[in-house]
Amino acid sequence: MAKTKEYQLDDVTVVWEPSLCIHSKKCVHGLPKVFKPTEKPWVQTENTTTEALKETIDTCPSGALRYYVK
Repeated sequence: MAKTKEYQLDDVTVVWEPSLCIHSKKCVHGLPKVFKPTEKPWVQTENTTTEALKETIDTCPSGALRYYVK
């Protein structure tokens, strides 16, 4: 099974699957205060709203970023 990482924001869990990432940077350009590839953790969900996070993740062309709602 592929390695994944999860990040939480309220009732939304962000899932990142690095092996799928094509580095299009749509996430970084869409929410630079959240997606910070030079920092750890690189996904900082506390810097946005749930709606903005979901909208940006929906633009991920590879499916490396996705989310689910609890």
